[in-house]
Amino acid sequence: MSEIEIRAERFDSPVAQALIAAALADLGQRYGGSGDETPVDATEFAPPHGTFLVAHLDGEPVGCGGWRSHGDDTAELKRMYTAPVARGRGVARAVLAAVEESARHHGRKQIILECGDRQPEAIAMYTSAGYEPISNFGFYADAPGCLSFGRTL
Repeated sequence: MSEIEIRAERFDSPVAQALIAAALADLGQRYGGSGDETPVDATEFAPPHGTFLVAHLDGEPVGCGGWRSHGDDTAELKRMYTAPVARGRGVARAVLAAVEESARHHGRKQIILECGDRQPEAIAMYTSAGYEPISNFGFYADAPGCLSFGRTL
């Protein structure tokens, strides 16, 4: 089995943007439209107020995820994605753990996320990693099918 290597990457880098485009296309297939209309600024993912990470397998970028500040002690998880070719190989869990560690390192005490009810794989992963339902927040707080989760870091 290949080793997963995770590296920090600028949110607006070509590698990150290619993975984000694939993530949005996947969401678009599930929900329609562009996949996610949440306002996102690349600067939100620059330390110390956020971080964006890319997972590599055999030197190829295959997954991503990042966090941005949501208040003083909370991180918001954004743009988690694993390419279909790498699914089932632990990439998403490795990225999630690395995102959590980065947020913890930068003083965040909890992490929150929102996803939709048409992402059963993500929901299963988050709940198995200790995330619990929280009140909806953010851009899709009032949207049907919005699910929000959080956990203490």
